[in-house]
Amino acid sequence: MLKQGDKIPEFTLKQTDGTTVKSSAWTGQRVVLYFYPKDDTPGCTKEACSIRDSYAKLGKQGIIVYGISPDNVESHQKFSAKYKLPFPLLSDPDHKVAEQFEVWVEKNMYGKKSMGIARTTFVIGDDGRVAEVITKVNTEAHAEQLLEVL
Repeated sequence: MLKQGDKIPEFTLKQTDGTTVKSSAWTGQRVVLYFYPKDDTPGCTKEACSIRDSYAKLGKQGIIVYGISPDNVESHQKFSAKYKLPFPLLSDPDHKVAEQFEVWVEKNMYGKKSMGIARTTFVIGDDGRVAEVITKVNTEAHAEQLLEVL
């Protein structure tokens, strides 16, 4: 997994509105990139809504927020509209970016192994390097976790 001080990889993904975003465009900005498993599931909804509810506080600190999962743009649009998310969600259907950040991992649930996202948040500094990594995400209070490390 990428760690504090690592340069983030360059990537291009589609966001909620169907346009593309490039990580290289983030130079000079502080970005929160949170990886989550699936749109409209209990934990992911709590996490997104926690960030939504504190979005103004994050914005006052100059933070740009992106959620990222393997879901497609259409799924992101529905999820974002349903919960009125004020930040874009990035679609990583081939989990290439998740693999670059090393959060695409083998999971074991009730003895059944599968590949999926390890819920992880990266705070990226204005120099394009990882400033903080949150691996023990509290889905209900994730915004508070972010505000503590910012």
